[in-house]
Amino acid sequence: MNLILFVSFFTFLIHLTESLAYSIRFAGLRTRQIAIAMSFVTSTLLVSRLSNMFQAPLLGNMVDTAIKQSNSMSIDKLQMNFRIIIFAAALGTFVGILLTPTFINIFNIAIKKFLIIGSLPKMAIMALKPRNIVTIVKCIRMPYIPSFKNLRLGHVSKTFLFMNLFVTSIYTIGVLCALYAGAKLPHLRATAVQLSGIVNGIATILLTLVVDPEGARVTDQAVHEQRPPEDVKTVVISLLFTKFIGTLVVAQLFFIPASFYIIKVTEIIEKYFS
Repeated sequence: MNLILFVSFFTFLIHLTESLAYSIRFAGLRTRQIAIAMSFVTSTLLVSRLSNMFQAPLLGNMVDTAIKQSNSMSIDKLQMNFRIIIFAAALGTFVGILLTPTFINIFNIAIKKFLIIGSLPKMAIMALKPRNIVTIVKCIRMPYIPSFKNLRLGHVSKTFLFMNLFVTSIYTIGVLCALYAGAKLPHLRATAVQLSGIVNGIATILLTLVVDPEGARVTDQAVHEQRPPEDVKTVVISLLFTKFIGTLVVAQLFFIPASFYIIKVTEIIEKYFS
């Protein structure tokens, strides 16, 4: 039980920070400092990468335990645990949505401070001062439901949003599917685990060719006043909600089919290349 709680916690952190990173795009637009905002995205995602560093060996241990027990109940339990982890990803995304208005304000102030201070470590230390903690607390905002009526969904590509939903769901389960396939084929576990890329690779291609360029295009056009700032707000909120649906629903639906896809490819490799 402790193991699943730890893994779920790190998964929650990963998806929380990834969700909050979306808010930096809008903060960059407000301050007209897109390059600095993008560097803040990288800094924020350090939390995600560190969490992943702790999460990965714990996931491996869960699979090793299931293989040692070597029965159908242990594999079923592993599947259930992985579904709990996927739910933790959705929960992290949901909390990220709730905190987005707050972090837009925080990043807005942080970007302006960085222009003066020029050092992220120094800013992090300064943030611990009581006066600055009060400033951060004053940034707290909850989502304002009536503001959703002003979203310009007609000005955002539906393909862009659908692809983001698909990409986020695949990224959520890619490694889990490979690990689950490894548990189902313990004698080919190393091969199966290495095949997470054939699931995540599809998402990477779509993210690179469709999702990221469209988000950047809308942001740049808003910076150059070729379209209203509300379009960037619409993009940010739409990305967050499609990510939430992707992790909550689509990832759960795709988990078993994607796992068996990896199993089949593993068996093909074993048949023709061994």
